Amino acid sequence: MSTDLYDLLTERAFPVRWVDSVPAGDRPEAVSLRELFLRAHEISALAVSLPPALSGLYRVLYALTARITELDIADDWHEERFDVLDAGAFATERVDAYFEAFPDRFRLYDPVHPFLQDPRLTSQCDKSAGINKLVTTRPSGSNHAWFEHTADARPVALASAQALEHLLVWRYYGPSGRCSARSVGGVKEANCVAGPLRTALSYHPLGGTLFETLLAGLPEPDRARRYVREGDPCPWERSEPTDPLTLKGVVTGPMSKLVGHNQHALLLVPDDLGAHAVDAYITWAYRERIARTDDFLIWQTSQAGNRYARYADCRRGLWRDLDALLLSDPPGVDSSRPDVFPTAVDLFEQGVFRIQALGIDQEGQAKDTQVVSSTTPPVLHLMEERDEERARMVGQLRLAGERYGQRLERAAKQAWAQFANTKVQDCAWSAAAAARYWPEAETEFWKRLDEGCFDGAARAFRARAERIYDHITEAAAGTARGARARESARIELYGGRGKKKSAGAQRPSVGEDR
Repeated sequence: MSTDLYDLLTERAFPVRWVDSVPAGDRPEAVSLRELFLRAHEISALAVSLPPALSGLYRVLYALTARITELDIADDWHEERFDVLDAGAFATERVDAYFEAFPDRFRLYDPVHPFLQDPRLTSQCDKSAGINKLVTTRPSGSNHAWFEHTADARPVALASAQALEHLLVWRYYGPSGRCSARSVGGVKEANCVAGPLRTALSYHPLGGTLFETLLAGLPEPDRARRYVREGDPCPWERSEPTDPLTLKGVVTGPMSKLVGHNQHALLLVPDDLGAHAVDAYITWAYRERIARTDDFLIWQTSQAGNRYARYADCRRGLWRDLDALLLSDPPGVDSSRPDVFPTAVDLFEQGVFRIQALGIDQEGQAKDTQVVSSTTPPVLHLMEERDEERARMVGQLRLAGERYGQRLERAAKQAWAQFANTKVQDCAWSAAAAARYWPEAETEFWKRLDEGCFDGAARAFRARAERIYDHITEAAAGTARGARARESARIELYGGRGKKKSAGAQRPSVGEDR
């Protein structure tokens, strides 16, 4: 294999799962990029094992879908998207026409146009970063091991298909901070800002096939201005790379927002056969920060009025985000659902519509805690556009579950503080309460949602909180001090004592659920 190839149009670099109707002898474990589009209607889902890589890959495939179907320049976007859906598959002639227009742009190790990479880094960087730095699940330098034990002195080559996955992770989720020094036009810097999706949780509509999923995930173009394809190129469509010292011409429309919004520049170094990556350059792509805009994030507003994307949290179940995906204005929080969801709902009259959440629980800089991946059951019938009343009931169900989780946490902290004569803070009791309550609350939530039973939900969540509180504080109840602390803090399960009121005002009883 020539080192300038590993052509994604022919190499089977994308693992997939097939629909049941596909014959057993015609189900390769992975497909090439061309096969992926030609057989998207036979593929049930992508089988990429690294959630942030899948999140990045979706965005690349959305952009390619828009180009192949020409929906990026459609006069009547909604109607023409329905026409593509009714066809049942991507048109072979359109798939071939698009990829034949860029025959050398999907090669992972091409010397002139390496896919989603910058070939200038060999001359602009002082040194490479090493293959361990590329692999986000490997420790590099003096960092602690995460998923595997490797050493920079004994680097292990990475299969090219896996190298592509980690390339995507870096482009979308790369950290801020120190990086390899890069010199451009007299400017030499060795630091970068975080990738556009770092710390955020990305939400994607899932259809019954990859064909449906890609159509559902297409953001609707802005019809306020006439869209010109040439003015909004994807990175692989550019004849010349962008200028690292300016953001002019970097993000100019919906396609470059999907795939050109990156803060890290990378270049993979192949082995002699081109089957593996053995090294990588990783550095800054632009000196300025590109404004974070994305159609697949839940956006929230802080008390200070700042807009931010909902964080990926490995301890937080997807059920706690569900109403923020079903409703345009969910109860109890100032947030807005991903922009892609209203148009995704329109695409399906009936059938499967699920939601997949992808990301990494991480800090803005180097620390990554855990990858996050979760998928809901079919929820099309619960979307606000289909059944607003029931969607709002889902919001109330979520509120009830979270209310008693928060009250249980406060009660556990208060009880421990009184028992141990210390300040109210995270403690063994609050950790044990959270570990038991949230899985139970999730079970209760999905059970009630599946049965359509919303009456009595608050009592059910409260009963679980009470039982867990009794369990975690039971060992201390045998002493007078422990018993006093336990019973004194119990009121937090019912909303606390509240503020003092003026004379004559009625005060709710201890057991009242406020």
